[in-house]
Amino acid sequence: MTLYEKSLRTLELPAVLNKLAAECISQTAKDNALELQPVSDLHEARYRLSETTAARTMMNVKGAPAFSGVRDVRSSIRRAGLGGTLNTTELLDVAALLHTAADCVAYSGDRAEHSVIDHLFFALRANKYLENKITGAIIGQDEIADAASAELADIRRHMRVAGDKIRQSLNKIIQSPTYQKALQEAIITVKNDRYVVPVKADHKSSVPGLVHDISSSGATLFVEPMGVVQINNEIRELMAKEKAEIERILTELSAEVAAFGEDITADFETLSALDLIFAKAKLSQKLNAHEPELVEYGGLVLRRCRHPLLEPHKTVPTDLKLGGDFDTLVITGPNTGGKTVALKTLGLFCAMAQCGLHIPAESDSRMPVFEKILADIGDEQSIEQSLSTFSSHMTNIVKILGECEPATLLLFDELGAGTDPVEGAALAISIIEYARRRGAFVAATTHYSELKTYALSQNGVENASCEFDVETLRPTYRLLIGVPGRSNAFAISERLGLPKSVIDDAGKRVSTETANFEEAVGHLEKARHDAENDRDEAYKLRAAAERDSRLAEKYRAELERDKEKLAEQTRRETRKLLDETRAHADAIIEELRELRRAAREEGETSGINEAVPDILRELNEMDGASGDTRQIDDTPDAREPRVGDTVRLLKFDTLADVISVNGNTLELQAGSMKITAKRDEVRLAENAKKPKKSGGAATAPSVPVGLRASVAAELDLRGMQSDEAVAVLERYLDSARMAHLESVTIIHGKGTGALRAAVHQSLKRESSVKNYRLGRYGEGEIGVTIVELK
Repeated sequence: MTLYEKSLRTLELPAVLNKLAAECISQTAKDNALELQPVSDLHEARYRLSETTAARTMMNVKGAPAFSGVRDVRSSIRRAGLGGTLNTTELLDVAALLHTAADCVAYSGDRAEHSVIDHLFFALRANKYLENKITGAIIGQDEIADAASAELADIRRHMRVAGDKIRQSLNKIIQSPTYQKALQEAIITVKNDRYVVPVKADHKSSVPGLVHDISSSGATLFVEPMGVVQINNEIRELMAKEKAEIERILTELSAEVAAFGEDITADFETLSALDLIFAKAKLSQKLNAHEPELVEYGGLVLRRCRHPLLEPHKTVPTDLKLGGDFDTLVITGPNTGGKTVALKTLGLFCAMAQCGLHIPAESDSRMPVFEKILADIGDEQSIEQSLSTFSSHMTNIVKILGECEPATLLLFDELGAGTDPVEGAALAISIIEYARRRGAFVAATTHYSELKTYALSQNGVENASCEFDVETLRPTYRLLIGVPGRSNAFAISERLGLPKSVIDDAGKRVSTETANFEEAVGHLEKARHDAENDRDEAYKLRAAAERDSRLAEKYRAELERDKEKLAEQTRRETRKLLDETRAHADAIIEELRELRRAAREEGETSGINEAVPDILRELNEMDGASGDTRQIDDTPDAREPRVGDTVRLLKFDTLADVISVNGNTLELQAGSMKITAKRDEVRLAENAKKPKKSGGAATAPSVPVGLRASVAAELDLRGMQSDEAVAVLERYLDSARMAHLESVTIIHGKGTGALRAAVHQSLKRESSVKNYRLGRYGEGEIGVTIVELK
C-alpha cells in the first residue's frame, strides 16, 4: 500500500465508497465504486462532478432509471463467440440487459434539456429484436416455450397425445377390480421417465410387466404394465427429439448473441457507468450534498460542512478555509473539541470531490485540486516494531516530507507531540516551514502555545481553534478561523472542583509571557463573541428590513393593480355613458331633421324655433349626465345684458347675440337660429369674438349641435398631443354631425405619423363616420384626412 493510499484510508474514504457501493444496483458498478480513486486533473475532476450533478437533476424530475437487469454477460458472450451454447439462464441475463438498455433509452428520450451524460444514453444500442426473440423462446429458468419453433410445438403435441393414451390405459388397470388387491395404491407415477403403477411385492405376478424400481422397504414394486410399454417407448423417443430440438434452439439463440456481442458488451459497460453515476447522485441526495466549485487558483472554502460518516442530527456544521491569504492552518483547542474531525473533514472532502462525489456542504463551497493528500492522523504506536508514538509519527512524517511537492495537501494531527514540549514545538515549526518551502498546503493540530505564537507572527500562517463552552464543559464543535485556541485547563479544573488554592498556585507557576498571551487570547475571544452577537443582531435587523421592504413592495403592487382596475372600470363606464349620449344625440338630430322637413313643407320655421329650447334642454340634461367637468366662468356680470350684446350660453360654452330683453328672458340669435334663454343661463362676453360664418380652420370647436354657421369644415390639430387632439376631434365631429356637414377635413400634418394614427384610430370608433381617407394631391396629401359623415 502506497503512502497516498494509506492516507486515503486514514481519512476514511473507503468508508464513504462503501456507502456509494450500497447505492449501486449491479455488481460491476459496486466493484467500480469501491475502486474509485481521486483524480488530480482539474478538468477531469470537474467533469466527474458535473456527471453527478446532471444525474441528480434528472432524479429530481423523474426519479432514477432501473438498473436491476444489468448483469455481467461478457464471459457468456465470449463463449458464444467461440461457438459455445449458452444455457437458458445466460440467455435470460442477456435479454434482461437489453431490456434495461431499452428502458434507459426511453428514460432519456422525453427530456427537453441536455446534460453531460446524454452521450451515454445515446450510446446504448437497445436490441428489441434479440430481446424479444430470447424472451419469446425462453419463458423461465430451464423452460422453453412451445412457440420457440414449429418442430418443438409438434413434438410436444405428440407427447401430450401419447401421455393421454398411456394415462387412459393405466387408469383402466388401477380402476379394475381384478387388480385392486395387487396394487399398493390406485395411483399412476413415473420412474425413469416411464409411467408405472405401484404393485405389492407379494402380488407381482398379478400384474405382468417390467419392474423399474423397488421401494426402500421392498414392499412395493413399480411395474410398467406390458400394455403400455410401446406407448412409453414412443414417449421416450419424443423426449429425445424434444431435447435435441431445445439444444438446437439454444444454439441458434447463442449464435444470435455472438453476432451482436460487441453491441451487447458496449451496452453493459455503458449501463454500469450510468449505474455508478446515478449511485453518486443518490448518495448526494442522502447526504444533502452539493457540487463544490473546483478552482485552478485560490484557496479552499467550505461553508457549513458536515462529516459524511457522522449522524446528521448530531453533527454541528462548521466553516473551513485554507489557501488564499494563508497556506497553513494551525488548529488548537481542548481534547474532544473536534480538531481531528475538522482535519479529517478537510482531507476527506478534497478526496471526495476529486472522485466526482458531492460534499455535504453549502453550494458556494470551493476548493483547488491537489496532486496528493497525505495525512498523519491517529496513534500508530507499534509494539512489534518497538516504535513509540513519537517515533511512529515521525517515521510517517519523514515519508510524507519525502513525497511533498507543490499542490500537495499535508494534514498533521498533534504535530510534534509525544516528546519534550519545547523540542516538539520547535520541530513542528520546522516541519511546517519545510513543507511550505516545497509549495505544499498544510493543516496541523497542536496544543503547543509556541505554534500559536508562530501563526500570529508568520505571514501565510493562520490560527484556528475549536470553540469550547467553559460553562457546560462541552465543545461546540465550531471551528473559528483567525482565533487561537485556549487550553482552558484552569477553568475546566475549577469547574470540576479542583481547590482554588491549587489553581492559584498553578497560575503563579505559569510564565508571565504565557499568562499574558492567554489573557490576550481571552480578550480576543470575548471581542469575537461580542462581534458575533452584533453581527447576528445586524443580520436580524437586516432580515426584518428586507421583510418589511418586500411587504411594502407587495402592498404597493396591489395598490397599483387596484388603481389600474379602478381606472379601467371608470373608462368602461365613461365609454358606455358616452355611447348612450351619442345615441340620444342621434335621436335628437333625427327629430330636428323631421322638424326642418315639416317646416319646408309648411313654408315656416316657427315650429323649429319653438322646438329648439326643448331640444337644448334635453342636450343640457345629457351633458349633465355625462359628468362634464369643464370649468365655466360663473362670475356674476357687472351689468345686465342689453340688445346688441354678445353673451355666452353657459351650458354650451358658445356665443350668441341678444336681440331682445323681456324681463328675465332673453331672445338670442345664434347663427340662423333664435333661442330663448333665462338670464342666469348666460354671461356677458364683451371681448369674445363670434365665430366666423365663412369656412375656416377651427382649432377648438365648441359650437352647439345644429348650429351650422358656427361649425367650420376643417379642424386643425397640428401641435396638439394625441390625447388632447382625440378629445377635440370627438367634440368637433359631434358638432359637425349636428350641423349636417356631409364631409370635413382633419388637418394633422405629416410629421412622425403618431397624430395621424391617433386620429384614424378615433375615427374607427365613431358611429357617425361613414368612411375616411387620406388627402389626394392638392388636398394636403398625407397631412390631412377627409372624413365623410353619415
